[in-house]
Amino acid sequence: MNNWLLPIIGPLLLYQRRRVRSQTLRLPEPKGGRYGEAGDKSKPLRRVLIVGDSAAVGVGCDTLEESVAGQFVAMLSDRFYVEWQLIGQSSLTCGGILSLLRATQLKLDGVDTVLISAGVNDVTKGTSPTDWHAAIIRLTGYLQQHCHARQVIYTGLPLMHQFPALPQPLRWYIGGRAQQLNDSLKTHCAAHNGVAYLPLNLPFSPELMARDGFHPSAQAARLWAEQAVVVMNQSGANF
Repeated sequence: MNNWLLPIIGPLLLYQRRRVRSQTLRLPEPKGGRYGEAGDKSKPLRRVLIVGDSAAVGVGCDTLEESVAGQFVAMLSDRFYVEWQLIGQSSLTCGGILSLLRATQLKLDGVDTVLISAGVNDVTKGTSPTDWHAAIIRLTGYLQQHCHARQVIYTGLPLMHQFPALPQPLRWYIGGRAQQLNDSLKTHCAAHNGVAYLPLNLPFSPELMARDGFHPSAQAARLWAEQAVVVMNQSGANF
């Protein structure tokens, strides 16, 4: 980003942010249980925890089964007996996700794989790169030390400079901040054992965006879940 431009366009960015917040369609979190089992009990056990923000809990999808959590579990149930839990809430930053985790009873007896969706709200709420880096370190530490997670998968931040709901130059500014946090996330994942990075390479075609122009649709959630299975297999070959 060309930071020297910010004092010039700052008032416009602030105006556009307020306008987007007031005009963007507010979609609800789909209803449904956030703990369950799937698959045949004769298959190997896989305990899966999905944590995160509105995308994690399925905002943009009509049902929880259509969300990334629902589709990820369904795909894994072809090979595993899956015990799963979803812990998340709309509008949470990475720090907020950790606070919710600490306040929520973990029903799984140990965790094999964690799939995380975090970062978009850190971008929109102005979390600094330093605070973001500290937050993902704390979240990883909690998952590994307190939840005994064997495999942690962070979903990369989406290409926010392509979000249809954002006008220019706000889209350019938000996209640059997202890239900055995403680079930090990649570095974190590469530096920690048991932590993997999932690049969210989804084209921004209309059928992959929810009605609000901001969240992934059910079709996008399916592609996300498919990519998560690939990363899980690649980075979890030792168990």
